[in-house]
Amino acid sequence: MDRPTIEVYEREAAGYAVRRGVQRPERASAFAGAVAPEGVRLDLGCGPGYYLPLLGEPAVAVDAAASMVRAAREAHPSVPAVRADLLHLPFGRGTVAGVWASKAHQHVPAADLPAALAEVHRILPVGGRFDLTVFAGPDGQPTSEEVTDDDSGDDLPGRWFTWWEPTHLRAVIEAAGFAVDQLELVGAPHQGAHARIEVTATASRALPDHVGPGMRLLCCGLNPSFHAADAGVGYVTGSNRFWRAMEAAGLATRDRDPRHLLHHDRIGMTDLVKRPTARADELATAEYRAGVERLEALCTWLRPAAVAVVGLAGWRAAVDRKAAVGWQPRTLGPSPVYVLPSTSGLNAGTSLDDLVGHLLAAAVGPPGHASAS
Repeated sequence: MDRPTIEVYEREAAGYAVRRGVQRPERASAFAGAVAPEGVRLDLGCGPGYYLPLLGEPAVAVDAAASMVRAAREAHPSVPAVRADLLHLPFGRGTVAGVWASKAHQHVPAADLPAALAEVHRILPVGGRFDLTVFAGPDGQPTSEEVTDDDSGDDLPGRWFTWWEPTHLRAVIEAAGFAVDQLELVGAPHQGAHARIEVTATASRALPDHVGPGMRLLCCGLNPSFHAADAGVGYVTGSNRFWRAMEAAGLATRDRDPRHLLHHDRIGMTDLVKRPTARADELATAEYRAGVERLEALCTWLRPAAVAVVGLAGWRAAVDRKAAVGWQPRTLGPSPVYVLPSTSGLNAGTSLDDLVGHLLAAAVGPPGHASAS
């Protein structure tokens, strides 16, 4: 989350509850009724805690500002309150039944939202409820704007905002492993020209994208297995050599940890097709082609230095049925594409050393291409 924005909330916590209040309480009540009985409800970006009485019990309050956490504790002493960043939530996998996030993620730069949503997906079980509210922007793509002066009309100047376009926001949420049940644009006269986007979503049995800004490489699998979706980690089985090859190439500094790979090694992970299956041969050509379109939009937005597609089958089905391993004539947005052999242990014709060489080639970039490493 943007550090100057947190500092604004640290200074303003005492008066924030006076300035703000509950909007659309019926929506919070609907959230409370939809969460499994006795399931933990997380108020993410809780502020002084004015939504907590509406969300049901048991609840946990989370905010990035220590002063807001203190205010929530004082107002609701029986509710545990935790300080945490939206990109690093201190909860185990599947430990929260529902997440309420009212206008917290709008303070995350646009390119960091996929990682923040992957965190929400990680802590929810399949079927878990996610209610998100952010501001909508006037143009066709998300833009980040830092409000820094009193002439802006904001009563808390100095905060970072990302204004979202509904269609793009939906795509980012779905790629994070959610089914969007409802997405509604709601007017907000007290906020000037910026309406709210209110989203109700359900956590799917899916593997979220782990992507963000400044990626030196984006690794793209064909599609996740159910095992990978359940674990939240691509190539999770010991028989798959992806993580061993990444470590041997010096590209991954922690085994089977896509969050660490993204934030520390600057390497993202996604899949050509998001739908998990027991076997890759269950996928249709149309799914691969739609996946390439999605991947191209993702690369146009986040601009990874290169894309490594792991496995020839999907690229051949969607792009070039005669494609060979190596750099491809087609780019995805501005990003050059390297197609690797499958890292499956069943691919006995490709050794671990071969896979290491292919990954290193992808990370270095094509001849004449400026590397981001």
